[in-house]
Amino acid sequence: MIALLGMLIIVATQFLAPKVGVASPLILLAVGLGIGFLPQVGAIEVEPHLILEIILPPLLFSAAVRMPTMDFRREMNAVAMLAIPLVFISAFAVGFVINWMVPAISLPWGVALGAVLSPTDAVAVSIAKRSGVSHRIITVLEGEGLFNDATSLVLLSAAMNAGLAADNNALNPGMLIGRVALALGIAAVIGWVVGEVGVRVRALLKEPSTDTVFSFAMPFIASLPAEHLGGSGLVAAVVAGLVVSRRRAALISANNRRFSQQNWETMTLVLESAIFLTMGLQAFGIVEEASEFVGGLGFAAIVAVTLGTLIMVIRALFIALMLAWLDHRRSHRKRHYDAEAERLEAFEHRMAQACAVDSDVLASRNLSEEQWLKTMNLWRRRLRIRERQHAVRRSDIDYFENEPLGPREGSVIVWAGMRGAITLAAAQTISTHAPMRALLLMIALFIAAGALIIQGLTLPALIRVVKPHMASGDISEEEREELRQVMSSALVDTALAQAIKEVDAQTLLSAGVSRTLSRLGNVVDLQSSPSSGAVSEPLPDTDGDNEATPVEMSEEEVERSFTRDQIRELALEAIHAQRAALLQARDEGIFSSAALEGALARLDNEEILLVSGQSNSH
Repeated sequence: MIALLGMLIIVATQFLAPKVGVASPLILLAVGLGIGFLPQVGAIEVEPHLILEIILPPLLFSAAVRMPTMDFRREMNAVAMLAIPLVFISAFAVGFVINWMVPAISLPWGVALGAVLSPTDAVAVSIAKRSGVSHRIITVLEGEGLFNDATSLVLLSAAMNAGLAADNNALNPGMLIGRVALALGIAAVIGWVVGEVGVRVRALLKEPSTDTVFSFAMPFIASLPAEHLGGSGLVAAVVAGLVVSRRRAALISANNRRFSQQNWETMTLVLESAIFLTMGLQAFGIVEEASEFVGGLGFAAIVAVTLGTLIMVIRALFIALMLAWLDHRRSHRKRHYDAEAERLEAFEHRMAQACAVDSDVLASRNLSEEQWLKTMNLWRRRLRIRERQHAVRRSDIDYFENEPLGPREGSVIVWAGMRGAITLAAAQTISTHAPMRALLLMIALFIAAGALIIQGLTLPALIRVVKPHMASGDISEEEREELRQVMSSALVDTALAQAIKEVDAQTLLSAGVSRTLSRLGNVVDLQSSPSSGAVSEPLPDTDGDNEATPVEMSEEEVERSFTRDQIRELALEAIHAQRAALLQARDEGIFSSAALEGALARLDNEEILLVSGQSNSH
C-alpha cells in the first residue's frame, strides 16, 4: 500500500511540476515533509545503507552512461578539482568551525559532518538544464556529482574511525589523501574491467529484455567487489557507466540500446523521486530527536546557517581560483597548439624534400631505395599520429572558446552546489557513538533542506540575472556540412553504394524493395529531429567516377536481382559504416556532442526500422 501511494505521488508530482514551474524533487520534498509531520504518521526511519548501497550505484551508473565521454574528458580537470580538493577543504573547514562552536564535538567528528555536507545534489542539474545554460556548465555539474559522493563517503569513513579511536593524528591529510587515492584507484580498475566485459556480454545478448536486466545488474557487479576490496563502490559504478557510454554504440545493437534506455529512464525517475520523498518523511524523526538537547532546534539552526554560509563562501572562492587556473591553462594550450602547428608545417616541408630525393643522393649516403622507402613510411605514420593529435587539440581549443567559463558561468556553478538527499543519507550513517549525534543529524537536515529550497527555487532567477553563456540548440552550417561529408565518405566504399551505381535507386524504390534505401542514399538532415523522416541532398559521387551511369532495369529485373533481405543487409552495412565514421569523429573531438548524438540517434532509428521489418517479414 505504501509503495503504491508513493508511485501515485511520483506520478502526480511529475504532472504538476511543469505547470507550477518548480522542480519535481522540491515538490516531493515538500510532500514528504507534510506527510511526515502529520500527527497520525509518527517518526519514520529509512535505513541509510539502502540509499547509499542499493539506490545510489544505479543512479550514478545511469548518469555516467548518459554522459558524453568526449565532454567528460575535456572537463576532467574541473571535475577532479571539485570532487577531491574542494571536498577536503570544505570538510576540514566545517570540522574546525563546529569544534569551535561546540567543543563537545571533537575535530574528527566535525570533519565527519563536513564530509557529509560535501556532496552536491543532482536536482541542480535538472534545474540548470531546464533553464538552458551551456552544455559545458551541465557537464561540470554532472561530473562533480558523479565523483564527489565517493570522495565524501571515503573521507567520512576515515573521520569516523579517527573519532571512535579518539585520535586526531588519524586525520593526517597525507594519510587521508593516500586512502582516497587508493580507494579511487581500486574502484577505477574494477569499474573499467566490469564496463569492458559487461558491454561485450551485452553485445552477445539478442533479446532486449535480457540485455536490460543485465544492464541493471552492472552497477552492482562493479560496486560490490570494489567495496569488498577497499575501494569506492560508487566510483566503480561510475567508471563502468563511462565505459558503457563510450563503447555501447559500437557493440550493442540499436534496438537493445533504445529498449534499455527507456527502462533506465523509468527506473531513474522512480529511484530519484523515492530519495527526495523519503528525505521529507524522515525529517520529523530527526527533529524530534534533536529537540531533546539543550538549545534544541534554535541552536541547531544557528549552527546550520553558519556552516552552510561557510561552505558556500569556500565554494565560491575555490571556483573563482579554479576558473582563473583553467583560463591560464587554456591560454597555455593555445600557445602550445600554435607552436606545434609551426613544427608540423616544418615537418611536412622536410617530408616533401625527402620525397624528392633521387637515387644519386641515396647512393651517396649508402642507402638503398628499400631502406629509404621504409624510413619514409615510418615518418608518414609519425606525421599522421601528430596530425591526429593536433586535430584533437584544435577541437578542444574550439570547445573551450565557444563555451567559456567566466565569472557569470562560475556564479551558476557556485549556486548550483546545493546539498540534498545524499547528505541526509550519509549523515544517518554516522556512528551512534558520536557525541551529540542528533545535533549533527539536525544540522545536516537543515542545510540539505534549506539548500534545496533556497538555492533550488532561486537558481532560475540567478541564471536570468547573471546571463551566463546559454546553449544555442542549433548546429552551425559549417558543422552540418562537415558531418554530411563524413557520412558521405563512409558510404562510398560500401556495397550499398556500389548497388546504387549499378541500379537506379529510384527503380529500386518503385519496386518496393526498401524505403530505407532512399534515406541511406542521402546524408542525414541535421536540422530534423532524430525521429524525423526528412532527407537532405543526394549523396555526391565522391570517388570521381562521374561517367558511371545506373543500369536501367525493370521492376521485375530488380526484384530478381536484389531480394528484400539482400537490400536490407546492404542498408545495415551502410549504417554500420556511417556509425563507425561518427564514432571515430567523436574520438577525435571533431563535432559537438549534440550534433553527434542527433546523427547517431537517426542511424539507430534506421537500424531499428530495418531489423523490425526483417522480423515482421519472417
